[in-house]
Amino acid sequence: MNETPRALLDKPRERPKQIHEAIAHELGVAIASGAYVPGQMLPGEAKFSSELKVSRGAYREAIRILAAKGLVKSRTKSGTRVSERRLWNILDIDVLAWMFEAGPDETFIREIFELRLIVEPAAAALAATRRTSRELGRMGHALEEMERFGLLDERGRAADQAFHYMILESTRNEAVISLSNTISAAVGWTTVFARRERAAARDPMPDHYRLYDALAQGDPRQARACMITLIDHALHDAGIGSALDDTLSVL
Repeated sequence: MNETPRALLDKPRERPKQIHEAIAHELGVAIASGAYVPGQMLPGEAKFSSELKVSRGAYREAIRILAAKGLVKSRTKSGTRVSERRLWNILDIDVLAWMFEAGPDETFIREIFELRLIVEPAAAALAATRRTSRELGRMGHALEEMERFGLLDERGRAADQAFHYMILESTRNEAVISLSNTISAAVGWTTVFARRERAAARDPMPDHYRLYDALAQGDPRQARACMITLIDHALHDAGIGSALDDTLSVL
Protein backbone atom coordinates (compact mmCIF):
# COMPACT_ATOMS: atom_id res chain seq x y z
CA MET A 1 0.00 0.00 0.00
CA ASN A 2 1.26 3.50 -0.83
CA GLU A 3 2.18 5.84 1.98
CA THR A 4 0.03 8.86 2.67
CA PRO A 5 1.17 12.07 0.97
CA ARG A 6 2.06 13.75 4.29
CA ALA A 7 4.33 10.84 5.20
CA LEU A 8 6.23 11.33 1.96
CA LEU A 9 7.59 14.63 3.22
CA ASP A 10 7.97 13.64 6.84
CA LYS A 11 9.76 10.34 6.25
CA PRO A 12 13.03 11.63 4.74
CA ARG A 13 13.41 14.16 7.54
CA GLU A 14 12.59 11.91 10.47
CA ARG A 15 15.43 10.58 12.58
CA PRO A 16 15.51 6.80 12.03
CA LYS A 17 14.15 5.02 15.07
CA GLN A 18 16.08 1.76 14.67
CA ILE A 19 19.86 1.65 14.98
CA HIS A 20 20.29 -0.18 11.66
CA GLU A 21 18.14 2.46 9.95
CA ALA A 22 20.27 5.21 11.50
CA ILE A 23 23.45 3.52 10.24
CA ALA A 24 21.96 3.09 6.75
CA HIS A 25 20.94 6.75 6.77
CA GLU A 26 24.38 8.02 7.76
CA LEU A 27 26.18 5.78 5.28
CA GLY A 28 23.64 6.61 2.56
CA VAL A 29 24.19 10.35 2.97
CA ALA A 30 27.97 9.81 3.06
CA ILE A 31 27.85 7.84 -0.20
CA ALA A 32 25.52 10.38 -1.86
CA SER A 33 27.83 13.23 -0.82
CA GLY A 34 30.92 11.55 -2.26
CA ALA A 35 32.56 10.90 1.10
CA TYR A 36 32.69 7.31 -0.13
CA VAL A 37 33.22 7.05 -3.89
CA PRO A 38 32.25 4.24 -6.27
CA GLY A 39 34.63 1.31 -5.91
CA GLN A 40 35.74 2.36 -2.43
CA MET A 41 35.61 -0.19 0.37
CA LEU A 42 33.36 0.64 3.31
CA PRO A 43 34.70 0.16 6.85
CA GLY A 44 34.79 -3.47 7.88
CA GLU A 45 32.07 -4.84 10.11
CA ALA A 46 34.36 -5.31 13.13
CA LYS A 47 36.03 -1.89 12.77
CA PHE A 48 32.76 0.00 12.24
CA SER A 49 30.99 -1.77 15.10
CA SER A 50 33.87 -1.15 17.49
CA GLU A 51 34.28 2.53 16.64
CA LEU A 52 30.58 3.41 16.83
CA LYS A 53 29.71 1.01 19.64
CA VAL A 54 26.97 -0.74 17.69
CA SER A 55 26.31 -4.42 17.17
CA ARG A 56 27.62 -6.23 14.14
CA GLY A 57 24.07 -7.35 13.43
CA ALA A 58 22.89 -3.75 13.16
CA TYR A 59 25.72 -2.94 10.75
CA ARG A 60 24.98 -6.00 8.61
CA GLU A 61 21.30 -5.04 8.42
CA ALA A 62 22.22 -1.49 7.39
CA ILE A 63 24.43 -2.87 4.61
CA ARG A 64 21.55 -5.04 3.42
CA ILE A 65 19.37 -1.93 3.17
CA LEU A 66 22.01 -0.09 1.14
CA ALA A 67 22.57 -3.13 -1.09
CA ALA A 68 18.82 -3.42 -1.79
CA LYS A 69 18.88 0.21 -2.99
CA GLY A 70 21.87 -0.46 -5.24
CA LEU A 71 24.34 1.76 -3.35
CA VAL A 72 26.72 -1.00 -2.31
CA LYS A 73 27.67 -4.53 -3.23
CA SER A 74 28.88 -7.04 -0.67
CA ARG A 75 30.92 -10.14 -1.31
CA THR A 76 31.99 -12.79 1.13
CA LYS A 77 35.61 -12.32 2.19
CA SER A 78 36.12 -9.29 -0.07
CA GLY A 79 33.99 -6.82 1.88
CA THR A 80 31.52 -4.14 0.84
CA ARG A 81 32.22 -1.62 -1.89
CA VAL A 82 30.27 1.40 -3.11
CA SER A 83 28.51 0.65 -6.39
CA GLU A 84 28.79 2.70 -9.55
CA ARG A 85 26.28 5.54 -9.48
CA ARG A 86 24.42 4.17 -12.51
CA LEU A 87 23.40 1.19 -10.35
CA TRP A 88 21.82 3.30 -7.59
CA ASN A 89 18.05 3.21 -7.32
CA ILE A 90 17.62 6.97 -7.62
CA LEU A 91 13.81 6.63 -7.64
CA ASP A 92 13.83 5.09 -4.17
CA ILE A 93 12.48 7.80 -1.87
CA ASP A 94 15.20 7.18 0.73
CA VAL A 95 17.96 7.48 -1.87
CA LEU A 96 16.30 10.63 -3.21
CA ALA A 97 16.24 12.07 0.30
CA TRP A 98 19.89 11.19 0.90
CA MET A 99 20.85 12.90 -2.35
CA PHE A 100 19.16 16.11 -1.29
CA GLU A 101 20.50 15.92 2.26
CA ALA A 102 24.00 15.53 0.86
CA GLY A 103 23.62 18.75 -1.14
CA PRO A 104 22.60 17.99 -4.74
CA ASP A 105 24.49 19.47 -7.66
CA GLU A 106 22.78 21.25 -10.55
CA THR A 107 22.97 18.20 -12.78
CA PHE A 108 20.98 16.10 -10.33
CA ILE A 109 18.39 18.86 -9.78
CA ARG A 110 18.03 19.21 -13.56
CA GLU A 111 17.50 15.47 -13.98
CA ILE A 112 14.81 15.41 -11.30
CA PHE A 113 12.96 18.20 -13.07
CA GLU A 114 13.33 16.36 -16.37
CA LEU A 115 11.68 13.35 -14.73
CA ARG A 116 8.82 15.57 -13.59
CA LEU A 117 8.47 17.04 -17.09
CA ILE A 118 8.30 13.58 -18.62
CA VAL A 119 5.76 12.16 -16.16
CA GLU A 120 3.53 14.88 -14.73
CA PRO A 121 2.13 16.65 -17.83
CA ALA A 122 0.96 13.36 -19.33
CA ALA A 123 -0.41 12.29 -15.95
CA ALA A 124 -2.35 15.54 -15.66
CA ALA A 125 -3.89 14.96 -19.10
CA LEU A 126 -5.02 11.47 -18.10
CA ALA A 127 -6.28 12.68 -14.72
CA ALA A 128 -8.43 15.32 -16.40
CA THR A 129 -10.50 12.60 -18.06
CA ARG A 130 -10.37 9.96 -15.32
CA ARG A 131 -10.47 11.73 -11.96
CA THR A 132 -13.52 11.30 -9.74
CA SER A 133 -15.38 14.09 -7.99
CA ARG A 134 -14.03 12.78 -4.69
CA GLU A 135 -10.44 12.98 -5.95
CA LEU A 136 -11.07 16.46 -7.28
CA GLY A 137 -12.37 17.43 -3.86
CA ARG A 138 -9.22 16.13 -2.21
CA MET A 139 -7.11 18.10 -4.66
CA GLY A 140 -9.08 21.23 -3.85
CA HIS A 141 -8.62 20.67 -0.13
CA ALA A 142 -4.88 20.20 -0.65
CA LEU A 143 -4.68 23.55 -2.45
CA GLU A 144 -6.58 25.25 0.36
CA GLU A 145 -4.07 23.87 2.87
CA MET A 146 -1.16 24.83 0.62
CA GLU A 147 -2.39 28.42 0.39
CA ARG A 148 -3.17 28.57 4.09
CA PHE A 149 0.25 27.49 5.30
CA GLY A 150 2.57 28.40 2.41
CA LEU A 151 5.55 26.47 1.09
CA LEU A 152 7.92 27.57 3.83
CA ASP A 153 5.77 25.61 6.27
CA GLU A 154 6.02 21.82 6.39
CA ARG A 155 2.23 21.57 6.32
CA GLY A 156 2.05 23.65 3.16
CA ARG A 157 4.67 21.53 1.45
CA ALA A 158 2.86 18.36 2.48
CA ALA A 159 -0.33 19.76 0.93
CA ASP A 160 1.56 20.55 -2.29
CA GLN A 161 2.81 16.96 -2.37
CA ALA A 162 -0.68 15.65 -1.74
CA PHE A 163 -2.01 17.61 -4.73
CA HIS A 164 0.60 16.17 -7.10
CA TYR A 165 0.20 12.72 -5.56
CA MET A 166 -3.55 12.76 -6.23
CA ILE A 167 -3.03 13.71 -9.88
CA LEU A 168 -0.94 10.60 -10.48
CA GLU A 169 -3.38 8.47 -8.50
CA SER A 170 -6.22 9.78 -10.64
CA THR A 171 -4.70 8.44 -13.86
CA ARG A 172 -6.02 4.94 -13.09
CA ASN A 173 -2.77 3.65 -14.58
CA GLU A 174 -0.89 1.28 -12.26
CA ALA A 175 2.47 1.96 -13.91
CA VAL A 176 2.04 5.71 -13.44
CA ILE A 177 0.65 5.29 -9.93
CA SER A 178 3.77 3.30 -8.99
CA LEU A 179 5.71 6.55 -9.46
CA SER A 180 3.43 8.61 -7.22
CA ASN A 181 5.60 8.28 -4.11
CA THR A 182 8.75 9.20 -6.01
CA ILE A 183 7.18 12.16 -7.83
CA SER A 184 5.59 13.44 -4.61
CA ALA A 185 8.92 13.18 -2.80
CA ALA A 186 10.64 14.96 -5.71
CA VAL A 187 8.07 17.77 -5.51
CA GLY A 188 8.76 18.10 -1.79
CA TRP A 189 12.54 18.14 -2.04
CA THR A 190 12.72 20.49 -5.03
CA THR A 191 10.33 22.84 -3.22
CA VAL A 192 12.55 22.81 -0.14
CA PHE A 193 15.55 23.51 -2.36
CA ALA A 194 13.87 26.44 -4.14
CA ARG A 195 12.08 28.00 -1.17
CA ARG A 196 14.47 27.43 1.70
CA GLU A 197 17.86 27.23 0.01
CA ARG A 198 17.27 29.81 -2.72
CA ALA A 199 14.59 31.89 -0.95
CA ALA A 200 12.27 31.89 -3.98
CA ALA A 201 9.38 34.29 -3.35
CA ARG A 202 7.07 33.75 -6.34
CA ASP A 203 3.46 32.92 -5.45
CA PRO A 204 2.87 29.37 -6.77
CA MET A 205 -0.89 29.33 -6.18
CA PRO A 206 -2.10 30.82 -9.51
CA ASP A 207 -0.34 28.04 -11.45
CA HIS A 208 -1.86 25.41 -9.20
CA TYR A 209 -5.37 26.84 -9.40
CA ARG A 210 -5.22 27.04 -13.21
CA LEU A 211 -4.21 23.39 -13.28
CA TYR A 212 -7.00 22.52 -10.88
CA ASP A 213 -9.54 24.33 -13.08
CA ALA A 214 -8.39 22.36 -16.13
CA LEU A 215 -8.77 19.11 -14.18
CA ALA A 216 -12.22 20.17 -12.97
CA GLN A 217 -13.30 21.00 -16.53
CA GLY A 218 -12.02 17.66 -17.80
CA ASP A 219 -9.76 19.35 -20.36
CA PRO A 220 -6.68 17.12 -20.96
CA ARG A 221 -4.89 19.52 -23.33
CA GLN A 222 -5.21 22.42 -20.93
CA ALA A 223 -4.26 20.25 -17.95
CA ARG A 224 -1.09 19.16 -19.72
CA ALA A 225 -0.22 22.74 -20.68
CA CYS A 226 -0.87 24.03 -17.15
CA MET A 227 1.34 21.34 -15.63
CA ILE A 228 4.18 22.20 -18.00
CA THR A 229 3.86 25.87 -17.03
CA LEU A 230 3.80 24.99 -13.33
CA ILE A 231 6.98 22.91 -13.58
CA ASP A 232 8.66 25.51 -15.80
CA HIS A 233 8.09 28.18 -13.17
CA ALA A 234 9.36 25.82 -10.45
CA LEU A 235 12.51 25.32 -12.55
CA HIS A 236 13.17 29.04 -12.52
CA ASP A 237 12.51 29.16 -8.77
CA ALA A 238 15.29 26.59 -8.41
CA GLY A 239 17.59 28.74 -10.54
CA ILE A 240 18.08 26.27 -13.40
CA GLY A 241 15.26 27.14 -15.78
CA SER A 242 17.51 28.13 -18.66
CA ALA A 243 19.30 24.79 -18.43
CA LEU A 244 16.09 22.99 -19.38
CA ASP A 245 14.81 25.19 -22.18
CA ASP A 246 15.79 22.53 -24.75
CA THR A 247 13.99 19.84 -22.77
CA LEU A 248 10.85 21.96 -22.62
CA SER A 249 10.97 22.56 -26.36
CA VAL A 250 10.92 18.86 -27.20
CA LEU A 251 8.29 17.94 -24.65
